[in-house]
Amino acid sequence: MRTPLQKGEKILLVTYSSWTSLVGPVLLAVALVVGSYFIGFLNHYGWIAAVAGLVIFLIRYATWKVNIWVVTNYRVIDEAGLLTHYAKESPLDKINNVSYDQTIAGRLFNFGHVEIQTAAETGATDYYNVNHPKRLKDTITAAQSEYKNLQVTNQAQQMAAAISAHTRAAPASNIPNVALELEKLFELKMKGALSEEEYNRAKARLLDHH
Repeated sequence: MRTPLQKGEKILLVTYSSWTSLVGPVLLAVALVVGSYFIGFLNHYGWIAAVAGLVIFLIRYATWKVNIWVVTNYRVIDEAGLLTHYAKESPLDKINNVSYDQTIAGRLFNFGHVEIQTAAETGATDYYNVNHPKRLKDTITAAQSEYKNLQVTNQAQQMAAAISAHTRAAPASNIPNVALELEKLFELKMKGALSEEEYNRAKARLLDHH
């Protein structure tokens, strides 16, 4: 992967398009190599056909190797381009839903289409001809769950520290209770049960009462 990782970021999965996309180039390369024998490998420049077949296959294979989808503990990256470089990112906290579907051929050879719906204005992001689409979908879902849990924990710890700093006169036994209530509020916001405005109002009321 050519996209640099952020601090604390780690790769959970790297997947490629289906190997079936290489069948055509392989057959073409074999046909040209075999054809070069009948043309006359040296006497009639048949070697040119053989070299052309191998070059076509190597270019297609190299392109296949750099066209990848990467799931990290922060985001999903769609990266492509052999001589050029294209990368599109979908942060885990912006992903609303992940789904996949497979044709009959896709079920036989385990490839399919994965759709990621995000909160961005661009809407859905589609990945086609994905190898092991269910594995990609499940990895994204699991990464989202871990990311949300981490966000909830960090939020609770930050708020508990803020409460501790500003309410030193209050009984220390109240701080864990406040942190727990804040964690519950933040979890409701992450699940979509509370809007940002509702969450902020509830948080302010909680802090005022304590």
